[in-house]
Amino acid sequence: MSVTAARVTRFLSAYDHNHHRDSSVTDVEFEFLHEEEMLAQSASSVELCDQQSNQMDFDEDEVDKDTVQENRRFWDNQHQLLQDTVCRTSSLELKIRHVVKEALEEIQSAETACGCIRQISATTCRNCLMREVSRHLQKARYNSAICKTKWRSSPDIPSGEHTFLDVIERTKKGEVRVIVEVNLRGEFQMARGSEEYNRLVGRVPEVFVGKVERLSSVIKMVCMAGKKCMKEKKMHMGPWRKHRYMQAKWLGPFERDTCTTPLSMGMPLPMPMPKPRPRASMLTVDLLDKLPNMHCTAVEVV
Repeated sequence: MSVTAARVTRFLSAYDHNHHRDSSVTDVEFEFLHEEEMLAQSASSVELCDQQSNQMDFDEDEVDKDTVQENRRFWDNQHQLLQDTVCRTSSLELKIRHVVKEALEEIQSAETACGCIRQISATTCRNCLMREVSRHLQKARYNSAICKTKWRSSPDIPSGEHTFLDVIERTKKGEVRVIVEVNLRGEFQMARGSEEYNRLVGRVPEVFVGKVERLSSVIKMVCMAGKKCMKEKKMHMGPWRKHRYMQAKWLGPFERDTCTTPLSMGMPLPMPMPKPRPRASMLTVDLLDKLPNMHCTAVEVV
């Protein structure tokens, strides 16, 4: 009120007393009306801020809703693309897949023994399993081999190596290379994968038999899904999960090994125990060597 009174006093000082009496009420009312307008504008501003805040909340809800729908479309699209890629097959891939399936069933039913030094079941040993499957493919007159890729480290990915099977078939259009991976699904599994990612990986065949182009498409789709999964969980994606690293496993430079040794059927026999070396006294060892005909008993020194 003191500020208003001062303003009114300064405003009225240039007028006479009668004019002051006639206009003071009007002037005071004018000043208060001005303050009321300010209050009205302030109230309008508050209402506008409330409206804008409500609009922002609405927009955020819309953004969240759009994000959920966008994620849903992404995963549905990945599922559909993966299903189409895996189900699409050629007659050559179908024939090779049939031989691989028969080989795996025979290895499992016959309890084929591992040929490695570890002496375990061939179904547990990856190397022996691949060797036996490759032997079955060669028996079916396919040019099958165990392939090994090896790559050096780079700023993007670490070094590594990988082994798998392939079949090279000559056709009228040229050579066709078919990849056989006995555990493709396991190569993409992640301990902290999201529910959507794990569900997508569950659609990847465990035993993959397909052309290089088909495998390349599967790798790209699953790696994109892995990147999306890590982004949603706000986690760092390991370099061994990246697209380039997974490509290097099957699509990089490779060496072929066509040598396959048949594995033994049934459970392996126990390895013979080595004979214990005879112990002799340090005092008589030279004597025994020089006088072999002497009938003396070596005394062990304890």
